[in-house]
Amino acid sequence: MNGFVTGIGTTLRPRPGDPHGPLPPLMLGLTAVTGLVDAFSYLVLGHVFVANMTGNVVFLAFALVGARGFSIAAVLVALGAFALGAGVGGHLVRRGRGHRARVLAACTAVQAVLVAVAVVVGALHTGAVSPPVHYALITALGAAMGSQNAAARALAVPDLTTTVLTLTITGLAADPRDTPRATASAARRTLSLLVMFAGALVGAACVVHGQRTWDLVAALVLVVTVSTTTRLAAGGDPAWVRSAA
Repeated sequence: MNGFVTGIGTTLRPRPGDPHGPLPPLMLGLTAVTGLVDAFSYLVLGHVFVANMTGNVVFLAFALVGARGFSIAAVLVALGAFALGAGVGGHLVRRGRGHRARVLAACTAVQAVLVAVAVVVGALHTGAVSPPVHYALITALGAAMGSQNAAARALAVPDLTTTVLTLTITGLAADPRDTPRATASAARRTLSLLVMFAGALVGAACVVHGQRTWDLVAALVLVVTVSTTTRLAAGGDPAWVRSAA
């Protein structure tokens, strides 16, 4: 139990010399963003996700057989926007040339701009969402999450993918905890689950209580914080910016 608690502590506040530097808590911040934006997209924009593409593939199958409440167009737009954002993120990863801080700062800067666009669009259309607004929001948020996922994939911080939790839950249930490293891994996975849940809970509460724009504002604040913190933490070119161990 002490090892588990220690693992949570070192994830939230990494020790000096950690090969991933400040990336674990920053990845947790982006995990919360995932919960926030998917709560908004599913509850406001219909049965569509902007971060969870596995769910969208399933939704597309439902829509193709005529299940009520699912839109082929909305799902395809989300998938396309996510792929576009991931493509842009991949380009930034390659330009970063292995400098992890540049990669994360650049990808989250793009993400921040896109989420900011969604905030403005959402704030200007607080009533029923018309089709143009509906697709604009899906496009902006889907592309934003594609950029985030490209960065997370390149950074390769163990157990902190920011979006995919199926393997996280599998690892928690299936992997042994017979070493300190395994216990620390279980702690990170548990934190990832809890943070995703918290983001979705806050996002859903905003929507249900008529404050849906604040859901996106919270996501924007987190993304800007991650981007800014990354730039500040990379001063002096510390070892973690080039380490993928």
